[in-house]
Amino acid sequence: MRAVQLMDSFGEDHLQMTTSAPLRDDGSDDDTLGAHDVRVRLRASCLNYRDLLMVRGQYNPRQPLPLVPCSDGAGEVVAVGSGVQQVQVGDRVCPTFVSGFAEGVPDAGATKRSRGGPLPGMLREEAIFDADDLVKIPSHLSFREAATLPCAALTAWTALVEEAGIRAGQTVLVLGTGGVSLFALQIAKMHGCRVVATTSSDEKAERLRSLGADAVLNYKRDESWGKTVAKTYGGADVVVEVGGAGTLQQSLAAVNTGGHVSLIGVLGGGASKVNLLPVLMRHIRVQGVFVGNKASFVRMNAALDQQQIRPVLDDDFAMEQAKDAFVHLASAQHFGKITLHVD
Repeated sequence: MRAVQLMDSFGEDHLQMTTSAPLRDDGSDDDTLGAHDVRVRLRASCLNYRDLLMVRGQYNPRQPLPLVPCSDGAGEVVAVGSGVQQVQVGDRVCPTFVSGFAEGVPDAGATKRSRGGPLPGMLREEAIFDADDLVKIPSHLSFREAATLPCAALTAWTALVEEAGIRAGQTVLVLGTGGVSLFALQIAKMHGCRVVATTSSDEKAERLRSLGADAVLNYKRDESWGKTVAKTYGGADVVVEVGGAGTLQQSLAAVNTGGHVSLIGVLGGGASKVNLLPVLMRHIRVQGVFVGNKASFVRMNAALDQQQIRPVLDDDFAMEQAKDAFVHLASAQHFGKITLHVD
């Protein structure tokens, strides 16, 4: 079995094609199917910013190596154990980002069961999963499109639908053009919301408008974009906050009294002085979001299928071009999800 692995040290230069890799979450290559095991032929994967941090050793400097990177993937079932009823041979599926996270909120050990570190990731030809960790792919999506769903799409869905409970007529603020933000734009429009987006590029601004953004602010030209959202657009009922400490103060300025800030990423830094007085005085809810559970994944897929929503895609790379794909992600020149085809 071919796989890409981060071998002896961190960094994109240490990604190597190998001819053997772990089949199972526990790191073993035991190919004997237990009663609840499902063997999946992986067809596509995609990159998240987390994957780049993991490869560079910035997400977890103590991550044991070698490691198969990439949290997200999609493939088809090629064999099932005797007790499996959830899926059958030929089904197209995505593994969940966190193993054993079926519903509710994540338990204390969830971060230790996430794929692409510390568990093996998706840049391998085959893998064996517990049947409960698989979700069927919406029928209208390709493997490449479906590979974008387990992290970015589900995070946006959890933030907006499961946690914030968005309603038609509300205003949603999305920051930048990363995967979570673009999915959030699509999901918000699906629910009849008005969307205000930020970007630093005129070209990306036009693409955001083509996806349905009602207003786009250039955050380099308007450093007080949070106040602009509040004064010009009546404020945001929900903010999908992916910048972390670097943008949180602006998001707090943008959100309405009684509004909701979904804290998702740390692209702008994780440590900074933030004035929390607006949170207290204006009754703002700041909710951390750790991707989402399997039950939410199933609900999201049903909605995507019913509305025929397709992910926004950027470049596609062969598995052998994994280093190039990570370099492209690091450049921040992409618009939409960067994918890799495993086959």
